[in-house]
Amino acid sequence: MGNLTDMQLILHYFPDLTDQQKEQFTNLKSLYTEWNEKINVVSRKDIDALYEKHVLHSLAIAKFIQFKPGTRILDLGTGGGFPGIPLAIMFPEAEFTMIDSIAKKIKVAESVSESLGLENTDFVVGRVEQLNEPFHFVTARAVAATEQLYRWTHRYIEIKEDFNSKINGFLFLKGGDLKEEFKALKDINRKLHIQEVPLTEYFKEEFFETKKLIYIFQ
Repeated sequence: MGNLTDMQLILHYFPDLTDQQKEQFTNLKSLYTEWNEKINVVSRKDIDALYEKHVLHSLAIAKFIQFKPGTRILDLGTGGGFPGIPLAIMFPEAEFTMIDSIAKKIKVAESVSESLGLENTDFVVGRVEQLNEPFHFVTARAVAATEQLYRWTHRYIEIKEDFNSKINGFLFLKGGDLKEEFKALKDINRKLHIQEVPLTEYFKEEFFETKKLIYIFQ
């Protein structure tokens, strides 16, 4: 597949976007470029590859599961809003809470969300231990080791209400060899099921060759 430009890349893999979604995804480039000049939320070398390395990477979760209306998702360590903001565009009837301990990054994510007109996002500056509400799914992208993410958030998984095609649980975007992380996770809770999905199942770009979606549930 030849080198597709920003929105061509998104539309190649997600051809059924509404006009509003197309406009929102298109606007991400200028919004993040402008913010990145003030606050380094995306590495300088990656800003030109924003759609491949950040937007499309985030949307791997949308290939794995279609969140139903009313689904509540916690995006842990969201940084400038990944994967939360691309997913919030994709699933306008699901609810996304994005949390990060770095206030300036949340400021960027909140500003981008507001500029896009998203009404299904909520932002928290601080540590996940402060939260006091259940979520159907927890997402994170290269934030910490799998077992650490689980320790921080397992008590927030909603156990009474389960209505998506996948059982409530964790959706982590990771890379590399995760055998040791999975072993450590099983040492904490032997009942956990771990599904590892290579992102090459969804996307053909070279960037995704070592990338994986890790789905964990009990």
